[in-house]
Amino acid sequence: MKEKLVDIKNVTAFRGRSCVFQHFSLAVEEGCHTAILGPNGAGKSTLMKLLSCELYPVSEPGSWVKIFGRERWNVRELRTRLGIVSHDLQEEYLRGARGINVILSGFDASIDIWHHAEFSAEDMEKARAVMEQLGIQHLQQRRFGAMSTGEQRRFLLGRALINSPDALLLDEPTSGLDIRASFFYLETVRRLMHSGKTVMLVTHHLHEIPPEIERVVLLKNGRIMADGKKEEVLTSSSLSALFDYPLQAVAAGGYYQVLPA
Repeated sequence: MKEKLVDIKNVTAFRGRSCVFQHFSLAVEEGCHTAILGPNGAGKSTLMKLLSCELYPVSEPGSWVKIFGRERWNVRELRTRLGIVSHDLQEEYLRGARGINVILSGFDASIDIWHHAEFSAEDMEKARAVMEQLGIQHLQQRRFGAMSTGEQRRFLLGRALINSPDALLLDEPTSGLDIRASFFYLETVRRLMHSGKTVMLVTHHLHEIPPEIERVVLLKNGRIMADGKKEEVLTSSSLSALFDYPLQAVAAGGYYQVLPA
């Protein structure tokens, strides 16, 4: 039996005074590429924060959030198993950080590198290899704030990859990117999936779900509305109910998109 990448059981979680999840459960096995799809306000951001250990649920008997079978993690240790690229991280990242330092900051799960940080020759070689893998080595001295949105996203992906994690948690990976940059980024993600990394994708955009995604979970108002194989879940009727709007699902080449019904 495969290890569970994510195991959320009977969780109640608040953002401020608002209860986002009440007795919420979700399990994702390692090796099962999964997309969590839902409209704004569905609870996707809260789910991201639970999985990145930025938010903790209400402590109750029989309730837990486990990642790779453990409830408690040192964040630096967790990043060696689960690489995270989120919209919040991109918004909060220091604009003056140079590209190479964005990659290196992944070692300490920090925002830019610490002034006293020291990196070995092996660390620097890993950083260079990641930048070459992502095609961003020519930007290593550019400031984060001077990069395009797509370039920033690739550097943050490199930051996640520097620890060679087993799995990746991606939050709306192509948000703000143009068509070319979107598909370039998705091709990179697809290569990572084929290399053996499990991908868990959180989004409200159907076009961000690559063909390799096997399972789709529909999330609405903090509850799971549907959960199953992609082709069985991404239907016109289920998507219309999810977004409260009449939609027609269209599939081509393993990708999905919607049109007004």
